[in-house]
Amino acid sequence: SEDPSVTLFREYLRIDTVHPKPDYDAAVRFLERVGTDLGLACQKVEVCQGRVVLILTWQGTNPHLRSVLLNSHTDVVPVFEEHWTYPPFEAVKDSQGNIYARGAQDMKCVSIQYLEAIRRLKAEGKCFARTIHLTFVPDEEVGGHKGMEMFVQHPEFRALNVGFALDEGLASPSDTFSVFYGEKSPWWIKVKCVGSPGHGSRFISNTAAEKMHKVINSFLAFRESEKQRLKSDSSLTLGDVTSLNLTMLEGGVSFNVVPSEMAASFDVRIPPTVDLKAFEEQVAAWCRGAGDGVTYEFHQKCMDQHITSTEESDPWWKAFSGVCRDMKLQLKLEIFPAATDSRYIRAVRHPAIGFSPMNRTPVLLHDHNEFLNEQVFLRGIDIYARLLPALASVPPLPAEG
Repeated sequence: SEDPSVTLFREYLRIDTVHPKPDYDAAVRFLERVGTDLGLACQKVEVCQGRVVLILTWQGTNPHLRSVLLNSHTDVVPVFEEHWTYPPFEAVKDSQGNIYARGAQDMKCVSIQYLEAIRRLKAEGKCFARTIHLTFVPDEEVGGHKGMEMFVQHPEFRALNVGFALDEGLASPSDTFSVFYGEKSPWWIKVKCVGSPGHGSRFISNTAAEKMHKVINSFLAFRESEKQRLKSDSSLTLGDVTSLNLTMLEGGVSFNVVPSEMAASFDVRIPPTVDLKAFEEQVAAWCRGAGDGVTYEFHQKCMDQHITSTEESDPWWKAFSGVCRDMKLQLKLEIFPAATDSRYIRAVRHPAIGFSPMNRTPVLLHDHNEFLNEQVFLRGIDIYARLLPALASVPPLPAEG
């Protein structure tokens, strides 16, 4: 008696696309099979060796108009099975209808909701002016560098003629639905401190450790100030403040040797409201203040701060928000606190909204016992079945003639 959409969702969840060795081939075969069953055109683009983007296309009646892009990623993050109630790749459904699996929220649910919404619309004989493309991309969970970041530079992406994109969001424990119109810029900064070495029994001056102490104090003092700013202002969300965490420490060869070099790595996520040049000047000042021989380098430095319009005068947002009003969906507009493939789409000047229709659901992405209730999943199909016609029927824009 299980709904066929739920059965398909559970089948997809059982495909093991966990890092470090995701079975991308199996995922692409599965999705290609579903797409073919729906009568969608299929295209595969190998953006680099072993990394394929699958494109499924529902052609519009006016292919010259800009298209609607529905993006999702096929990979999932690792699991610690000993902390799971059920095996994380068996998609067990309990008596309450909760489906437990890695990827249940992040984001295999959305992939199947897109497809099942299209199945419903096609069965109703619907067709729309704008083309709808679905892209299924690899490696989002490891930064998207061999996925969407490369794909947006390919001619096959440009040929999609994207006008507006939907991508992943987050679950919401409340009645509201989170909608993300921008993202923080992720910076991964490694600070190196060089100092005087020597025997561990002596009070050596100008050591790497003393400099590192000052560096860490400066970084973590800023972290505490942003933490308190978030705590003291109820109007702010995590996406509105800069998060900073010390994630790695390196240095030393022996207990009795004062090291000549130490390094600390920081994961920093910066809202689009922050002046990035001024923030880097602050980082440089912290390093200068720690003494000579202190340098920093970037292992990731995203400088794109594009956000998507949520003004009612914007035709794409008007179509999206209008459906939500009609369906009485309460929206909460936010800056995404981490990073998704939307940042690469926005960086090439296409508006993108992060939206996963999961309210009254605990946020469990990357967590143990990740689950999604089947009724919440099915409600998401209802929502996309209303959103897609609205977006694919946005009247021709001035730039489209």
